[in-house]
Amino acid sequence: MSELLLELFSEEIPARMQKRAREDLLRLVSDALKEAGVEGRNARAYATPRRLTLVIEGLPEKTPDVKEERKGPKVGAPQQAIDGFLRAAGLSSIDQATVQEDKKGAFYVAVTEKPGRATADLIAEIVPAVVRSFPWPKSMRWGSGSLRWVRPLHSILCLLGGKVVPFEVDGIKSGNTTRGHRFMAPAEFAVADFTDYEMKLTEAKVVLDPAKRAHFIHAGAKALAEAEGLTLVEDEALLHEVAGLVEYPVPLIGRIDDEFMSVPQEVLTSTMRANQKYFALHDGQGKLSNRFIVVANLEAEDGGKAIINGNERVLRARFADARFLWDQDRKQTLSSRLPKLNEVVFHAKLGTVHDKAIRIGKLAEALAPFVPGADAAKAKIAGELAKADLTTGMVGEFPELQGLMGAYYARNDGLDDDIANAIAEHYAPLGPSDDVPSSPLGKVVALADKIDTLAGFWIIDEKPTGSKDPYALRRAALGVIRVALDASLRFRLSEVFQVALRGYGELGEAAAKKWMAASGSKSLRDVVSAAFTALEMSGLQDFFRDRLKQQLKENGARHDLVDAVFALEGQDDLVLVVKRVEALSAFLSTEDGANLLAGYRRAVNILRIEEKKDGKVYDAAPVASLLQQNEEKALAAAIATATEKAKEAVGKEDFAAAMSALATLRAPVDAFFDKVTVNADDADIRANRLKLLAQIRAALHEVADFSKVEG
Repeated sequence: MSELLLELFSEEIPARMQKRAREDLLRLVSDALKEAGVEGRNARAYATPRRLTLVIEGLPEKTPDVKEERKGPKVGAPQQAIDGFLRAAGLSSIDQATVQEDKKGAFYVAVTEKPGRATADLIAEIVPAVVRSFPWPKSMRWGSGSLRWVRPLHSILCLLGGKVVPFEVDGIKSGNTTRGHRFMAPAEFAVADFTDYEMKLTEAKVVLDPAKRAHFIHAGAKALAEAEGLTLVEDEALLHEVAGLVEYPVPLIGRIDDEFMSVPQEVLTSTMRANQKYFALHDGQGKLSNRFIVVANLEAEDGGKAIINGNERVLRARFADARFLWDQDRKQTLSSRLPKLNEVVFHAKLGTVHDKAIRIGKLAEALAPFVPGADAAKAKIAGELAKADLTTGMVGEFPELQGLMGAYYARNDGLDDDIANAIAEHYAPLGPSDDVPSSPLGKVVALADKIDTLAGFWIIDEKPTGSKDPYALRRAALGVIRVALDASLRFRLSEVFQVALRGYGELGEAAAKKWMAASGSKSLRDVVSAAFTALEMSGLQDFFRDRLKQQLKENGARHDLVDAVFALEGQDDLVLVVKRVEALSAFLSTEDGANLLAGYRRAVNILRIEEKKDGKVYDAAPVASLLQQNEEKALAAAIATATEKAKEAVGKEDFAAAMSALATLRAPVDAFFDKVTVNADDADIRANRLKLLAQIRAALHEVADFSKVEG
């Protein structure tokens, strides 16, 4: 068994491409070997700014021998058929074939044995093919060659069992040598295997493993921060990006001039992170410190003083630009910026961002009563100003600060903190791990923004399809769901979308008319008031149901129970839907629930068959005088009692009590099916018993459509 060591040494590979590149190298080479019948073990790949490295252990010296059998014609077949078989099998005489028999008789078989190939020869074919077809997101040519690589490729190291695997790619011959750090150890050196390779690279000031580089950066940065009584601001993405920029990381600590500390700390942090790849530090109060961490790529003779001074100079210029934008932006109020939003298009069919801002304000004002602690007048102001910072120089430079900068400018204008906080929070949540807005006003404006967006794109029929969601409408719907459930906000989707549709004026009314017409409705006196039907026809209710399924599934809930609740009419209060789902889940997990579900299905199956056969629906109440047996009388009485109690409990939104009421049906339902024959000879009694089965179905549908429950 032998070890394969492959290194592709080049100019600097962009940090963002390194992880994917090492995964692709491992996959492409491993798959090609496997296809040829060769498998190793402990395969792994590494990347530094200047090299991709692959090591696979336990490779055999050669591929397995292959024995192939080719079935030929029957014995005694015409000579023409035999000659064709010999040519195809590569035989010169029929005597070289064997004869085998099956049920159809004797036939010729050509047995060919192919000896295995040397693994080294196989690798000499695989590696050049992989290099030439490597899937870089961006690649280049250089010099007079035809090879494309992310940056100029300088050398290829390829060893199998310590021996060079000879091949050539665009004039670059494979060998056993590599180089260390560009500045601290640039000399070429030979290696014998991976252990020797990794050890010599370490001596040559190269840390091969990106995880180790990230660890060294993190540990070094924390130590420097703690020595100053500070705390490192954790940033996993930046940590791994910087680990891809250096081969020998050396963290250093620099200083920020005090004159820049009056600029919002998010601006300073964004500048350091996006432009310079510096790590921010916090003081004991959790505020941004006037120190920062920069990671050098070498050990400087002066301990890094010159590197620190140079980076402080660059940062000083960056911060001066940021302070200029901060000072200029504050010369205008947010409200004075609103007209400029007319110059920013939200969507060609939906108007400008100014139009959207006015709609958000009105919708936020209408939603405020649904959110405890939210002031409607302030909600309108916050909604209208939520997008105003898009016209500022700071957000133009740092788009990721939109909303946050609006909050700073709102406070600068003398607006209340709750308005400023609402502006800052209104984009949240941006993803499944993002926090929802914490303030009542923030929840209102966040809901208004997302609901307005959903309504608008549904109006113009720009809905997500398959994996495509260019306007992030799935994220918007999930945001509405998370905000509503987090604060137990009680509103009906149909009601809030009525307001949202009206916000679009004639465009919204035209869409509602179209949906109503599609439903066959003739009542168009106030089409937007019929928004529940419009909501259903447009598919938006289904869209929310699917998003709610996704949200609840992450919390361990069953998707079919969401369908069971949504199938009932008028179920668009998200909080109530979840309460029903939770109660239904708890009920079905009990023995009574499982058995009652089985009885329900038996009743429904009988009804479906008999109603189809009779061409009628048995949905009328059963006639008491036609109840013959004690079991059907007991069931009728139990259904009446349980239905009344379930309705009363549902009215009080006590779904656990409703389920308990239904649980009392378990014994009489079991007794009915055990003792009573539904399809009695007497037609009237049979019809009455079918009506009783329909009563079972109706009773359970007080809380959910049990036909949607799986399992």
